[in-house]
Amino acid sequence: MSPPTSLPESPSASPSGRGSVGLPVTPRRILITCGHVIGFRDGAHRHLRNGSVVVEGNRVAEVTGATVAGDFDQRVDCPEGLLTPGLIDMHAHMASAPYDRSFVEDVGKPGFYFSGLPELLPALVAALDPEAERAAIDFSMAELTRSGTTTVFEIGGRGDDTAAAVERAGLRAWIGEGYGAAKWRTRDGRRMSFDWKPDGGLPGLEAARDFCARVHGRAGGRIHGQFTPMQVAMVTPELLARTDAIAREMGLPVTLHTAEAVFEFHEMVQREGCTPIEWLARQGVLSERMILGHTIFTSGNSWLNHPGRDLAILADSGASVAHCAWVFARRGIMMESFARYRDAGVRMCLGSDTAPQSMLQAMRSASILCKVADRDSRRASAREVFDACTLAPAAVLGRDDLGRIAPGAMADLLIWDTRGVSLAPLRDPLRNLVFSAQPEDLAHVMVDGDWLMTGGRLLKVDAAAASAGLQRAAERVWARIGPGDWAGRGIDALSPPELAPW
Repeated sequence: MSPPTSLPESPSASPSGRGSVGLPVTPRRILITCGHVIGFRDGAHRHLRNGSVVVEGNRVAEVTGATVAGDFDQRVDCPEGLLTPGLIDMHAHMASAPYDRSFVEDVGKPGFYFSGLPELLPALVAALDPEAERAAIDFSMAELTRSGTTTVFEIGGRGDDTAAAVERAGLRAWIGEGYGAAKWRTRDGRRMSFDWKPDGGLPGLEAARDFCARVHGRAGGRIHGQFTPMQVAMVTPELLARTDAIAREMGLPVTLHTAEAVFEFHEMVQREGCTPIEWLARQGVLSERMILGHTIFTSGNSWLNHPGRDLAILADSGASVAHCAWVFARRGIMMESFARYRDAGVRMCLGSDTAPQSMLQAMRSASILCKVADRDSRRASAREVFDACTLAPAAVLGRDDLGRIAPGAMADLLIWDTRGVSLAPLRDPLRNLVFSAQPEDLAHVMVDGDWLMTGGRLLKVDAAAASAGLQRAAERVWARIGPGDWAGRGIDALSPPELAPW
């Protein structure tokens, strides 16, 4: 599929990730015609055949099946194209997730219920340095854009570096600086312990508030802050209450890892006498503003044998769940189930959390694992998981201008080439997208009315340089694995290679 007219077919990009000198400014008025359009009408996504979309500035001005007359600065005609809204990743760790590749797969301990949090994560974090984290962030810009993510919710500790990278890459983001009142670790490889901070994590909250104020509305409104107090078992009632109050005052969301590990669930039940969800409800912080990361281990889950009303509590509160199916699937764990959460009234969103940072992978994993959990091929459907990375995140933010193609919506658009081996033959475009599409099928990406990719080529990020930089950083990180592990093991002891050397 040829790139849009008036843009260079093969633009170069500097190693810094900035577009090359002379890259033309995106035209102000654009007409896009595609053989298939997933547009938004009467409260839902709908399939428009041979549709036309008019973009004026950074917003969609018109969506129609009729011929559109008038003068345009640019016309993009893709008769074999599928036009969809950009995808929203509600849970990402861009400074570290790329390093999960070839490290966290195929390993785990039954005593930790196969979670990688007790051993693998601390060893990796201790081996990272600022340069390695920046290399991962730069790589993430390419990986996210190339697979169709136009908005990302980042949870990490390098907020300023992330904001700078997002601004250069042209993406949209809500970014949080992580903080908490404790850290968990294993001292013996058999049980978890918690090291509580004397300051209760409050200085971290203040730093997070300063960061959110600093980035609010940056890059023409594409970048905002969010509050990320990291993990429910590592916060105090005071820290949560103050987070909630400041987030309400600033009108920003809160993302909190919750019910992500069996040992964490047991810790909360033993410490507080209730489930993590019940404890949050008692603190009075569950609301439409809160996004709970993962939330796999809720009452009734087969790994727990613990009854309760967790899903009803979540539904009544209006809090959302950012479900990251793949990161758990590779550990032999699945949500029980995505469809049951939805049926209970819980707003369900999707995130990547790990490598690959791909919402295509997120949608596919969420749908297939739900079918397995429920033994029902009808749920979760392609529409349900697509809604979870478009309309549902937009609802969390109170933004009816995101996650859809409709008049007044932000022009965050994807054009997929349906002629490749992954998407042909095409009858139902949404099913093909969710169950078969590959990043290679994505031809053009627009965010905020600005082209970020045309003809499969990134315009603002040097993907080859980002990949090479990540490889160099990873080799340095792998060589430093050891001090962060309770037993001082190197990477080959923690994660033995699959094949013996030649």
